[in-house]
Amino acid sequence: MKIVVLAGGLSAERDVSFKTGEMVTQALRENGHQVILLDVFMGYSDKKEELFGIFDRAEEVSVKAEGIREEAPDLQRIKAQRKDQSDNFFGPNVIELCRMADIVFLALHGENGENGKVQATFDLFGIRYTGSGYLSSALAMDKGRTKQLLQMAGIPTPRGFSVKKEEAIGKSPEELGISLPCVVKPCCGGSSIGVSIVRSKEEFSAALEAAFRWENELVLEEYVQGREFSVGVVDFEALPVIEIAPLEGFYDYKNKYKAGSAVETCPAELSAELTEQMQHYAVQVAKVLELDTYSRSDFLLSEKNEIFCLEANTLPGMTPTSLLPQEAKAAGMDFNRLCERLIEISLRKYEKQGEAK
Repeated sequence: MKIVVLAGGLSAERDVSFKTGEMVTQALRENGHQVILLDVFMGYSDKKEELFGIFDRAEEVSVKAEGIREEAPDLQRIKAQRKDQSDNFFGPNVIELCRMADIVFLALHGENGENGKVQATFDLFGIRYTGSGYLSSALAMDKGRTKQLLQMAGIPTPRGFSVKKEEAIGKSPEELGISLPCVVKPCCGGSSIGVSIVRSKEEFSAALEAAFRWENELVLEEYVQGREFSVGVVDFEALPVIEIAPLEGFYDYKNKYKAGSAVETCPAELSAELTEQMQHYAVQVAKVLELDTYSRSDFLLSEKNEIFCLEANTLPGMTPTSLLPQEAKAAGMDFNRLCERLIEISLRKYEKQGEAK
C-alpha cells in the first residue's frame, strides 16, 4: 500500500511525534509498504508537479526525524522556519499527498493531532486515516470533559474540575474549591507537559502560571498517592497492564522520553483481580469515548488498592520507550505486527461504512 505517516505539527509533543513517525515508518517499510514520513506543518515542496510518482521516491522525500529533547520544542522558532509563512496548519502539498495515499497513519501527538480537527478535515476530503474519529478524539483530548463522562459512566477518577484562566489567576486553592495536595494540568495537553503536583499555596501559583503557558483552560484534581499504570486497548480488547515507576518525581515529560528514567514492568505485578478490573475499566473508557481502533488509558492504584482512571490517549506514543508497544509485545504482538494491525482495523471501519451506504 501507499501510506503517509503524518507527524510533527505545532504541539508541544512535536519531537515525540517525529519519533513515533520514524518508528512506524520503518516498521511499515519492513512490512513491504511504500511509506512517506511527512511533517504536517512543513509539508513537502511548493510545486504540485513534483508529486507525480512520489511514492516511488518515498525514502528520499521523507522528513528526517531528530531525537526527543529533554525540553518541549520552541514552537515560535518552528513557525519561523516555514518557507511560505502561511497560517494554514497544513503545509504545502500535505492534503494532496494524503489524498494520494491508501491510508494515512496518524503519528501526531498533542493539540492539533489529537483534538479531532485533523480527523474532521480528512473526513471532508475523503482521506482514510488510522485511529478514532473527530468527535471521539475531541472528547478524549479534553481532560475536563473526559472526567465528566467517566464519572457519569461509573468509572472511578480523581475528583476534579476544569477552570479557565480568567477564573483562576490570583486565586488561592481554597477560593477555587480544591484542597492541597492537588494536581494542576492543562486541559488538552499531553506527555505531562505543564503538569504539576502542588503541595503548598506558593507552588499553586507557580503551577497555574506554568500550565497556563500552554492553554487557557486547566484541570484541577485531587492528588492520589499511588502506583502508576497504563492499559492499551486495541479493537476493544485490553492488552496486558504495564506499571511505570519513575526513578525520580512523577511520570513527567523527561521521565517519559529519557531512556532509563523509569522502570516499566509488563505484565505488571498485580493480583489477577486488580489486573482484570483495570483492564475492564480501560475497555469501558474506550467504549464510553468510542475509541474504536486503539487507545491507552492511564491509571493510579492508591495505597488502599483503589483504582483511579486519569485520562485516555487516542494516539498513544510509538517511540522506543512508549508503553503501548511494550504491552503489545507482552501479548505476543511485535511492533511491526502492531502497526499492521492498527491499519487493518482502521480500513475495516471504512469498509463497514461503505457497506452501510
